[in-house]
Amino acid sequence: MSFPHRSDLESRTPLSRHQGEAEARTLDGWRAVGGYEALRKSLGMAPDEITDVVKASGLRGRGGAGFPTGLKWSFMPKDDGKPHYLCCNADESEPGAFKDREVIRWTPHLLIEGCLIGARAIGAEHVYIYVRGEFFEETAVLNRAVVDACEARLIGPNILGSSWSCDLTVHAGAGAYIAGEETGLMNSLMGNRAEPWAKPPFPAQAGAFGMPTTVNNVETLAAVPMIIEHGADWYRRWGSEKSPGTKLWSCSGHLVRPGNYEFALGLPLRDIIFEACGGTPSGKPVKAVIPGGSSTAFLTGDELDCATTYEGLAEAGSALGTASPIVMDADTDIVAAMRRIAQFYAHESCGQCVQCREGTSWVVRILQRIEAGDGRLRDIDTLYELCEQMTGRTICVLADSVVFPLRSSLDKFRADYEARMKPTLVAAG
Repeated sequence: MSFPHRSDLESRTPLSRHQGEAEARTLDGWRAVGGYEALRKSLGMAPDEITDVVKASGLRGRGGAGFPTGLKWSFMPKDDGKPHYLCCNADESEPGAFKDREVIRWTPHLLIEGCLIGARAIGAEHVYIYVRGEFFEETAVLNRAVVDACEARLIGPNILGSSWSCDLTVHAGAGAYIAGEETGLMNSLMGNRAEPWAKPPFPAQAGAFGMPTTVNNVETLAAVPMIIEHGADWYRRWGSEKSPGTKLWSCSGHLVRPGNYEFALGLPLRDIIFEACGGTPSGKPVKAVIPGGSSTAFLTGDELDCATTYEGLAEAGSALGTASPIVMDADTDIVAAMRRIAQFYAHESCGQCVQCREGTSWVVRILQRIEAGDGRLRDIDTLYELCEQMTGRTICVLADSVVFPLRSSLDKFRADYEARMKPTLVAAG
């Protein structure tokens, strides 16, 4: 983790401050830097009071959707007599995203503390951290931290001597991208295929094991302890009114300094790419950027002055998503890049919905034909038609995750597609 203006953040880096410090992995090391004091503070607060502080902070979900966290917590029923569950989504599998695993690897107790505070807020008696199956090192680190926290009575009965009890289980997935969708995650957690289910019922009504459940991302929950410790106004010192706080960025592609960074929301995307990450290694211009992970729309090299907020990137025609910009220089083959993206989603589709199962496969076949030089102009029209048929017609948004980059690549780089076609086939249409 690095940051170009480290001194500016030194007094308050919320998420990345202790990454890279071996001591921060241990319970003693974490407590030495104030760990679990926010949990202790939350035990003196009513659950609704915790929710109100998080709601006032403006924290939005960091897993991609950006839904307000406090508002999501407020949907959980009160005094219904049912078990409540909190599921932490640690199944980080969006191509381009690699931030959550670093939180787990270096500061597992930060995540545990955030999970426990969130559980108290929603009245949960059990937390499940669903970790991506390939995270071998991270899962081992997290399991060690959970054992230490249990032995210190930070997890389990009468936490920190209070009357509140909460258990926590680490559950390893099996590497399915679709398990990152919240209902797919809960199905997998219950021992079923990781297939999303139609809503309603929403998780707050009937989620894991049929009981009220809230699902939050790793980065989201890791931000909660500092908000409880310092307050909502402190958190709002950074970012915009609609996008407050700091954000972890996973920067990859054609960059001199790729990696994880932490920035206050709102920096121009151009500054992240060129000032923090050093621009392209070749020195050639940036041709395209997918700013929020592979499921967001392409931006051209001329569209990088947008603010990196939820609203700023929406105005630019894309999305903040997981804040995982994939940078492509002038030599990039857009058709090949889009084909690889489509292949990933076609492979990871659970197959429940015809529009997704068949649509993603047809997109791949057409892109392969164009890439091989056998495409016709009408293939571009067919791809647009597939975009229409695949958007908003499925149980989850996996099909839409193909449409966003595909449609934007057709709109902005049509010449790249036509250049792969033989002149005779272009004339024939």
